[in-house]
Amino acid sequence: MGKFIYESDLRLDFDDRVLAHLQAVIGTKLRRGESFYFSWKDDSSIGNGRTTVWLHPRVSLVYKFYGNRSPSINSLWIEALMFTANSPAGLYTVPEPAQESPATPSNGNAAR
Repeated sequence: MGKFIYESDLRLDFDDRVLAHLQAVIGTKLRRGESFYFSWKDDSSIGNGRTTVWLHPRVSLVYKFYGNRSPSINSLWIEALMFTANSPAGLYTVPEPAQESPATPSNGNAAR
């Protein structure tokens, strides 16, 4: 379980895989100089509400991963997350879509 830390005060737990995808999307937006909202559903221990922060290029962010391996990146998930980040509501997590299987190259010698 990784941590997303916003301005040293707000700490949020995410699975390392989710956190890696969020890092890719947030990093891309901030490198472009784009500001946007990031929202998530709060844990039931703090009331099942929702929290939203304003992300901008000067904000202090820390991504703390607990696994020792970098998760593989699903480009379809990046696209889905980027779509939310570019919306008026801002970035929020969406379920990971299945990755497309690469097409099996045909060599013309298929069994008949």
